[in-house]
Amino acid sequence: MTKRFVVSDLTYVKVQHQWHYICVLVDLFNREMIGHRAGLNKDAALISRAFATVQGDLRQIQWFHTDRGSEFKNEKMDELLETFEIGRSLSMKGCPYDNAVAEATYKVMKTEFVNQMEFQSLRHLEIELYDYVNWFNNHRIHGTLGYMTPVQYRQEALKKAA
Repeated sequence: MTKRFVVSDLTYVKVQHQWHYICVLVDLFNREMIGHRAGLNKDAALISRAFATVQGDLRQIQWFHTDRGSEFKNEKMDELLETFEIGRSLSMKGCPYDNAVAEATYKVMKTEFVNQMEFQSLRHLEIELYDYVNWFNNHRIHGTLGYMTPVQYRQEALKKAA
């Protein structure tokens, strides 16, 4: 029931005076962050590592939507999406609203998490990101989800479908 439509983007984070990047994969159904990874480079390898953190079968993802960045539209991403039979959707040129959920997720993440921290290393960023994603999915309520957490929303929907 979930993971059918996933959106993503990248954001930058300062770690000891050097830019690092975060990639999260967000399930449009319940705004749950189903995959995440931090790294030194803004590239397809970072996105692939985020996909590797997704629990369950990646074939449950029908569509993957992103902006038109070169890190999303390249041979490595083509291969990953083809392997798991995931369709690709790209934002229209010059239309930032097409990826609004991913952008809104990063805005919240920057406010609640990134801007509150001083990361000492990539490992420190990864540990704190893991904790934040767990909190976001399991404890943070969302107005768009009827004031439930993403995990609660998914569990309630599964109960109704049964």
